[in-house]
Amino acid sequence: MELMLQGKTALVTGASIGIGRGIALALAREGVRLALVARRENLLAELAGEIGAAGGTQPLLIPEDLVAEGAAARIAKAAIDGLGAVEILINNAGGSRPFKVDATEEQWNEAMTLNFTRQRQLTHALLKPMMARQWGRIINITGKSEPEGINGAFCAKAAIHAWAKGLSREVGKFGITVNSIPPGRIHSEQIRRNYAPEYRKWQAENEIPVGRYGEPEDVANLVCFLSSPLAGYITGTVIPVDGGLRRYQF
Repeated sequence: MELMLQGKTALVTGASIGIGRGIALALAREGVRLALVARRENLLAELAGEIGAAGGTQPLLIPEDLVAEGAAARIAKAAIDGLGAVEILINNAGGSRPFKVDATEEQWNEAMTLNFTRQRQLTHALLKPMMARQWGRIINITGKSEPEGINGAFCAKAAIHAWAKGLSREVGKFGITVNSIPPGRIHSEQIRRNYAPEYRKWQAENEIPVGRYGEPEDVANLVCFLSSPLAGYITGTVIPVDGGLRRYQF
């Protein structure tokens, strides 16, 4: 299937490892010109080298901590200055934040900033040019809706789902789609750090219908399709990529 992405421009946050890295590589293979954001510049440089070695266009690298004050505005400006326009935004940066009942306001503020506020700010910083061009794609990599306990990231991701649905209703007439993807168990640095190999094997065999953990490419494949002109009638959705792990009906 030809996705018609050649020459499009995209901004990917949290691009240096895991799912974000997989998304960047997949978009580059489709001929997308990229601006890549992450805190660790050395990892971005390694990713840029891999994209170049595979024949892709050298990406624009934006080393930035998304939590830092003013980060969204700086990232948006750097991406527009470097690419000329941002047609596709992949809001991927974030991280789990399990809390105790007495979590501090600082902990909550950091979790909401990293997992919701900056994504919202970055999106709105890029919306007007998308509206003027009458085309755009906004894809949020979010999280599950079955929290085992209090987790600031889960709360923030739920906020993204509600905000994204509302936003999709406002910008659809401009040719802009807004969708969210909550990944399941996807092999990544965070997964390997938090879950022992024995548990991962047990869970894959007992709780995941397809019988395995996912790979970043499993998410990236859907991202590429939703980014393409072919997906113009898909908006306001929350589409899990989890091998059937989650049990919610919608």
